Amino acid sequence: MSKDITIGHLACAASYVIFGINVVVCRDIANESGIPPIVLFTMRSAVAGLLFWIVSLFSPKEHIPTRDLLKIFGAAILGIFLPQLTFLHAIALTTPVDLSILSTITPILTMFVAAIFLKEPITWKKILGVAVSFGGVLWLILQSVIVGGGASETKPMGIVFCFMNYLTFALYLGTCRPLISRYSVVSSMKWMFLVSFVISIPFSLTSGFEVSALDDVPVLVWWEIAFMIFFSTFVAYYLIPIGQQRIRPTLVSMYGYLQPIIAITASILSGMDRLTVTKVLAALLVFVGVWVVNQSRAAESPKREPKQN
Repeated sequence: MSKDITIGHLACAASYVIFGINVVVCRDIANESGIPPIVLFTMRSAVAGLLFWIVSLFSPKEHIPTRDLLKIFGAAILGIFLPQLTFLHAIALTTPVDLSILSTITPILTMFVAAIFLKEPITWKKILGVAVSFGGVLWLILQSVIVGGGASETKPMGIVFCFMNYLTFALYLGTCRPLISRYSVVSSMKWMFLVSFVISIPFSLTSGFEVSALDDVPVLVWWEIAFMIFFSTFVAYYLIPIGQQRIRPTLVSMYGYLQPIIAITASILSGMDRLTVTKVLAALLVFVGVWVVNQSRAAESPKREPKQN
């Protein structure tokens, strides 16, 4: 394995470990802060975007033509605005364990997106794997409907937001690699976060949230918000494009398996969630389905596209 590919793998591994911790952190923020998801997103995109623009002042300058700026606009919606916003909605309506189990379908979604846009073949193993995984997901959905109601239980709408989160990020991974590969991480991310911030402003201003309510946010939650903004947004979104530039989209998404392991361990240790027989069996179905799909997937790394300065 070349040094370049190794860097790509390490970047993906580190980013998904951060995402795993972020599941537990954001669940606590959702419960304790009282800040609406759209306002949290505006805070994330504003600070992370500012950090990327500051870093860009000390980085080599790159010219991005107008046609690619328009593509970056679309990439910002698929890779930042919709995934982060739907995640913040989902985490308030699902338990960390259930959200983590559901997140394991992201590689499957990414694989099918790659099949459409990168012409990767769809085999019977992929179809069978998808059927098994969705069986596990369906089980969780039915249990959430049957159990219902409890503040600590997953709500059906939370699962809908989870699917929206995974699908939009899969579309980003499966379609935006050529664009991301043409420019440095800082150049692409500073524009993507700026776009996301501008889009979010009208929604935040009409959310009904009073700025004075920030005075009631506990100090510990502010530290969690700081972690969410700096590590889960700035650092993780700095690392993901490094992986995108060096390894295949489906391989990037495969590192999503680290997220449930980290998130489930952290949530159980913190007493925020618990494992049940139903969740274990649902997780097994999802993982078996993903394993079947992976048996038919070529794992070679792609050639990097040259940057255009």
